[in-house]
Amino acid sequence: MRIIFWGTPEYSVKSLDVINKSEHEIVAVITQPDKKRSRGKKLVASPVKEYAIKENIPVFTPESIKNNIDFISQLKELSCDLFIVIAYGKILPKVILDIPKYKSWNAHASLLPRWRGAAPIQWSILEGDEFTGVGIMKMEEGLDTGDVLVEKKIKIDEKENLKTLSKRLSNLSSELLMKAIFEIENNKINDLNPLLKKQTDFQRELKYARMINKLDYRINWQNSSTDIFRKVNALYPRANTTYKRKNLKIIKIKILTNDEIQNNNYKIISNILKPGLIIGLIENEGIIITTKTDPILLLEAKLEGKNVSSQNQLIQQLNPVIGEDFSD
Repeated sequence: MRIIFWGTPEYSVKSLDVINKSEHEIVAVITQPDKKRSRGKKLVASPVKEYAIKENIPVFTPESIKNNIDFISQLKELSCDLFIVIAYGKILPKVILDIPKYKSWNAHASLLPRWRGAAPIQWSILEGDEFTGVGIMKMEEGLDTGDVLVEKKIKIDEKENLKTLSKRLSNLSSELLMKAIFEIENNKINDLNPLLKKQTDFQRELKYARMINKLDYRINWQNSSTDIFRKVNALYPRANTTYKRKNLKIIKIKILTNDEIQNNNYKIISNILKPGLIIGLIENEGIIITTKTDPILLLEAKLEGKNVSSQNQLIQQLNPVIGEDFSD
């Protein structure tokens, strides 16, 4: 099969690599234009572009795709069988989706129709979902509304964060894409209908995974320990607070129940004070902070301008005082 691959972040690279090393031919890669990153404002290529260049695959980085007549003509001239789309970053119009002989297919990291949209992995953790998965979907103009060809469900580990779950789902996407390509190649598009499932067939709640914004990353210590724990994991490693007028990224925390506090003989001033107070400093572990419910143990963090620190180094770096507010 002649395939054009659409993708941008590191998450997409595994699928691109697996397809590229198969018997199928990647005739081109479409990815987002280079973006300015870091303080030096240096232009940086997407991970997908870096891979394509290394593998000598032609790369297209259009600034816009809607009504881009020249770009659409180029796509048609490549005469491909499939478009495979995974985390490209823009919605493709119907005039592009219909170009390939066997249409366009997307690997979406959720159990559709739950978490249609831009940030399904983050929202599955934020909302405390027990399961997630990947579905290979025939693309149409709606936002993640297409019929599903193959799907697999996995359990979300209690301590899972964005990095670990993304890696698992990226690997799963590559596995299911190969299965989907096999089905498409062997059944052709007209004979696939019996294999396709409408999203309503799954009888799941329809939810939208809106894009994460800057305010979402801020930790509110008035929230429950569970909500804070989920935020730290879901938005890893960017959940943050302000400590002594500096940005502090919260990398890793642990919820402390009353039993755990007693069993470990943690010395704290109280666990029923107002949320956001420092109530204990635990040598070789971290800082205990109150929330709306159970306190949390801050295990790992990154202070603005510093490296990630943990245990005694974290305590020394932040120099906290028991009884003071943790966040400004």
